[in-house]
Amino acid sequence: MDKIPMTPKGLEALNGELKQLKSMERPAIIKAIAEAREHGDLSENAEYHSAKEKQSFIEGRIKELEGTISLAQVIDPKTLSGPIKFGATVDLVDEDTEEEKTYMIVGEAEADIEKGLLNIKSPLARALIGKEEGDSVEVRTPGGSKDYEIVKISYV
Repeated sequence: MDKIPMTPKGLEALNGELKQLKSMERPAIIKAIAEAREHGDLSENAEYHSAKEKQSFIEGRIKELEGTISLAQVIDPKTLSGPIKFGATVDLVDEDTEEEKTYMIVGEAEADIEKGLLNIKSPLARALIGKEEGDSVEVRTPGGSKDYEIVKISYV
């Protein structure tokens, strides 16, 4: 199995979610299933089926998180420098609209574009890897081609 690159913050978030699921969500759903069973005929008990479905989702997510955490290769961006690589925080300017954006390049498990956490496997991250401040990059995305100038690179 391949290791999954992750920042310390990303690992902490996954461990927090896992702890929440195991200590809060799992016991609550077990209780809900027990209560639904007390209502009688399970074949027509919507509460029971809903609770069992939620239990299945929770157990699946627990397995997924445990697998991801076991394969995590934690990389602390504070120990890095130089051209853009995993863990870099990059300030970009869209050369067409002059719009400024800041992204941190992170692993797939912690990526969240709304929070500026860019998946290392994304077209933009792949285009940025190895580049330096002042470089321009052209990114081909499903929505068309975009040009960005790299304004600043930091590792925090």
